[in-house]
Amino acid sequence: MNVDPYQGKSVVVVGYGITGKAVTEFLVLNGASVKVFYDGKINEMPNPFGFSIAPVDSGFLQQVELADLVVLSPGVPLSHPVFRSSVPKISELELAFRHSSTPMIAVTGTNGKTTVTTLVTEMLTRAGLRAKAVGNIGTSIISMIGEELDFFVVEASSFQLATIESFCPKIAVWTNFTPDHLDWHQSIDHYKLSKARIFENQGRGDVAVVNGADPVIASISLPKEVTSVSFGLGNYGFGLSEDSSFLIARGTEFVKVSELPRTLPHDLENALASSAAAFSAGVGLDEIADVLRGFEGLPHRVELVGVLEGVSYYNDSKATTPASVIAAVGGFESVVLIAGGKNKGLDLSPLVELIPRLKSVIAIGDAAGEVEEVFSEHVTFPVLRAYSMTDAVMKAREQASAGDAVLLSPGCTSFDWYSSYVERGDDFRTIVQAMTSRDVNK
Repeated sequence: MNVDPYQGKSVVVVGYGITGKAVTEFLVLNGASVKVFYDGKINEMPNPFGFSIAPVDSGFLQQVELADLVVLSPGVPLSHPVFRSSVPKISELELAFRHSSTPMIAVTGTNGKTTVTTLVTEMLTRAGLRAKAVGNIGTSIISMIGEELDFFVVEASSFQLATIESFCPKIAVWTNFTPDHLDWHQSIDHYKLSKARIFENQGRGDVAVVNGADPVIASISLPKEVTSVSFGLGNYGFGLSEDSSFLIARGTEFVKVSELPRTLPHDLENALASSAAAFSAGVGLDEIADVLRGFEGLPHRVELVGVLEGVSYYNDSKATTPASVIAAVGGFESVVLIAGGKNKGLDLSPLVELIPRLKSVIAIGDAAGEVEEVFSEHVTFPVLRAYSMTDAVMKAREQASAGDAVLLSPGCTSFDWYSSYVERGDDFRTIVQAMTSRDVNK
C-alpha cells in the first residue's frame, strides 16, 4: 500500500456503527480528511482522531458535493439524500477490496449467508489455511487489512454489493433468492440485480458457486471464463445421491446425511454450498466432511432451546422472511408457529402453504394483524394474538401437545419489540428455559 493513499482527499462517511467507525479510522490513518454524517446523538460519539462529525441536515448535500468520495455504511437506504449527490459512492466492501491483497470468498443470499460463511471459514481452518470470517457477519473487512491471511470469507449483503465497482471475489457464492429488504431496495429487480453483482467482475480463474435449484440464480448469466459450480438437493455438482443418503461432490459420496447433526432441507443446502466453496479453495473432502459432522448450527437458527412435556421449543428468530419461515417449518410434522414482528414490506401470504404442518399460530408484534389476515380465510385451527413474548410462549404451550414443535420463526424483523433478532431470540430462549426449569423443580 502506498504511504497515505488518501492524502489530500476529502471523504464523507455516512453512518457510524461498527463499519462506519472502522472505515473512518482506516481513512484518517491513510491521510484522508474525513467528515462523518450520523443520525444519532453527536455529543455521545467517541472521536479519537478529531474528524468532523455532523448530523444529516439541510446543508448535508452541499457538504457532500465538496467530497472526492462517499463511503456508505450498510443499510443506508436508497431513499437517503446522499443518493442525490453526484459524488462517487461505495461501500466498505469495495473500499476494503481496493486495499487488500488477500483473496476473498464472498457469500450472499437471502438466507444462509452467516451459516455458509461460518462453515467455509471452519473448513479452510481445518485444512490449515489462515481464514477470517468478515463483513456482514460482524467483523469489518477494513479493520483486518494487513493481517496475514490466506482468505477473507466475506458475508456480503445486497446493500454492500449494490455500490461495488471493482470488487471481485476469487470464489463467489449465491445461496438462494427470495424477496427481502424491499424497504431498502424499493423493487425486487433492484434487490436481485444487487445480489447478482457478486459475479460481475469475475473472470478467468474465478469460481461462481450457484444454487442450481433456484430458478432466479440459475437464470443469471455469468461472465465468460468463470468456472461455475452448482449445488442443490438433487443431481448437481455438489448435491445428493440418488437415495438422498449421501452428500456428493462431483459424483463422489463424501459424507452420510445420517452423520450430520442438522438435516433439514435448508441445512443440507447450506452444507452443500459451503462444501462447494471450500473445495474450490483447495480443501479436501475429508476435512469438509469432518467439519459438517461436528457443526451443530448457529444461535437463533432453528435452535433447540428446551423440551417440556414432550414438546420441543425452537428459536428461529433470525428468520425475517416468509421463505425462511417456510424452510424452517418444513422440517417438522406438527408446529405451533409464533410469527410476526415488524414487517419490512414483504408479502406474508406465502405462509399459507404451511397450513398442513401447522397446529396453531401465535401472532406477535406490529404485524400481528397481517399474520392473522394471512390465515383467516384458510384454516380451522386457532390463530391467537399475543401481546408479549411471555404471552406468546404461554399461549403456544397451551396449544401444543407431546410430539409437537413450538417454533419462533417470525418472518419479520424485530424492530417493534426488540433492538435486534438476537435480543428477540434471547428473550424467547430465556422464557422457555425458565418455564422448563420451573416445571423440573416442582
